[in-house]
Amino acid sequence: MKEGRLADRAYTAIVEIINEDDLATGDRLPSESKLAELFGMSRTIVREALVRLAADGITEARRGAGSYVKRRPSSRLGSHVPMDELAATLGTYEVRFVLEAEAARLAALRRSNEQMDAIEEALEGLRSSLLSSAPAHDEDWLLHRAIAEATGNTAFVEIFDHLQQEVIPILRAGVDISRSRPPEVIGAMMDEHDAIVDAIRAQDGDGAALAMRWHLSQGRKRLMP
Repeated sequence: MKEGRLADRAYTAIVEIINEDDLATGDRLPSESKLAELFGMSRTIVREALVRLAADGITEARRGAGSYVKRRPSSRLGSHVPMDELAATLGTYEVRFVLEAEAARLAALRRSNEQMDAIEEALEGLRSSLLSSAPAHDEDWLLHRAIAEATGNTAFVEIFDHLQQEVIPILRAGVDISRSRPPEVIGAMMDEHDAIVDAIRAQDGDGAALAMRWHLSQGRKRLMP
């Protein structure tokens, strides 16, 4: 089995330890050597999994003290993303940070009036869905895709479409988890999208990229309790 897939298995197994042992934020995980022994894997594989868990905001490494729980994945997440696919699915955020922040920047600089209208229409479609009880993941996807189209570079759209299978469950989970929380959580999600579109409308490339990165980082946090 390839090391990447082994690291995915280790990632999933560590999340299962967090959930099954009911570890709380700030609790220490078993040492790398103990985890390697438990999983029957090398410490190198376990270390890679821990690095990815830290990047996803689930754990944090403390110099000389090991790894600790930073955030627990929401129990609702498992109903949208199979546990054995969690590492790969959350890993799409790293790609999206690069891809979509640049897409937002270019969209702000290049968008036509017609493309701006399409973005505005998609934004209002998302607003209508988010503020009702209707599913909103498709509308969320369509807004992000409209921004990719406004770059004028078909490669952005092709790569974004290639991620659809992994991104849609995350969008669905994000809406579901947010609706289980106080109303201001959905309000914050909408405010983030408004900020992205406002920057594109103002042709503020750097502002659009920053707003997109902020939205994606907040979206990832919303998957945690």
